[in-house]
Amino acid sequence: MTENISGLDITALVHGGRGIGHHEGKAVFVPLTAPGDRIVCRVVKSRRRYIEAELVAVVEPSPQRREPPCPFFGSCGGCQWQHIPYQQQARWKEKIFADLLVRSNVMAGDRIKPIVAAPDEWGYRNRVQLKCCPGAEGLLIGFYRHASHDVVDVDKCLLVSPPVQETLDHLRRELGDAPSSRCVSQIDVASGDDGEVRIILHVHPQGRRQLRSWLRDFAANQQLSACLQSGDKQGLEVVYGDSDLTIKVDQPEIALRYGPGGFVQVNTAQNRSMVASMLQLLEFDGSENVLDLFCGMGNFSLPLARRVKRVVGVEDYAPSIASARINAAANNIRNVEFHAADAAIVMARYRDADPLDLVILDPPRTGNYPATGELLKVRPDRILYVSCDPATLVRDLTPLVQNGYEVVSSQAFDLFPQTWHIESMTLLRKINAG
Repeated sequence: MTENISGLDITALVHGGRGIGHHEGKAVFVPLTAPGDRIVCRVVKSRRRYIEAELVAVVEPSPQRREPPCPFFGSCGGCQWQHIPYQQQARWKEKIFADLLVRSNVMAGDRIKPIVAAPDEWGYRNRVQLKCCPGAEGLLIGFYRHASHDVVDVDKCLLVSPPVQETLDHLRRELGDAPSSRCVSQIDVASGDDGEVRIILHVHPQGRRQLRSWLRDFAANQQLSACLQSGDKQGLEVVYGDSDLTIKVDQPEIALRYGPGGFVQVNTAQNRSMVASMLQLLEFDGSENVLDLFCGMGNFSLPLARRVKRVVGVEDYAPSIASARINAAANNIRNVEFHAADAAIVMARYRDADPLDLVILDPPRTGNYPATGELLKVRPDRILYVSCDPATLVRDLTPLVQNGYEVVSSQAFDLFPQTWHIESMTLLRKINAG
């Protein structure tokens, strides 16, 4: 028989977004709760030291709780914190981030700067991925239910930018009547700083030919660019329009174009904040030799190149490197070169090369652990680590701070309001660098 816990007091939020309370000496983790809630929850999993549970009812709501504005909140798995006012979300992210880093002994608390909160808690996403599934009444288009592959049909998402939402509205009205629409498994929609929009339909190969003609007509009518993709990025085909989008960073502005399959931060305003913070933090004198790993289309490399002697950017996705080279030429930035290669392999080549003043790391969520050993052999004067996962950040920082580096500062940036995800920027210095 499933056990309920009644009268559980939620005292805090933890990494992963759940609320935590305590029952009979065990920590109890409950999603969709807020500090100050008194709740009834149902035990889902019980271990020796902790319990995972699901919310049954809020008996006494916290003063920190608000009514979630989205009707899909709680069923759609995209957001975890809409029930918490944004000011409190930012405060808890700052605390969770600091606690993780201090408990791990990679830095002292006085090295952690205040979080940079998002200027907008709604409408900030410049791109979104929606899952598709045939349903009894037509094609379901939305997001996976939490911890499942069931698609929740979502007609409006409060997080996406107006150009993205407008395109989704048109797709929802028309895609169900398209030939072989049941072969569509995912829709990617992205917008650039100039309002241009790109869609990518992920399709089963057997429906590709029929959908190609429909998608070309749809894109022409909506004045956007469109692609089809079957399988991985190698199976991506542009069927209509200029597939590149543009974001802008730095002052004076640098326009950065990127193609389908290339990475860009989903929160354009906060990406600009991160670039500006990086440039202010590093205080260049113009003589620096910089290596930018996971450089993408030049988001950090090109603003850096304006201020240092030389930048080498490295990224394993070759189309992004092609975009980076085009961006450098278009912005008349000549002291930078880009290579499509694996980060760890490139680091190994620098063991006997010119000394590096700075290495920038902006890896995916899995982190950069394979390259850490090479970093310790090359030993640049400074390392700037941009992370989207505090847990892998701690893992990757640990061998560095145990082998001659110290953290100068670390700062969280909230790129993802309504969720528990935390972006951050951490600067390390070689202890004997002076």
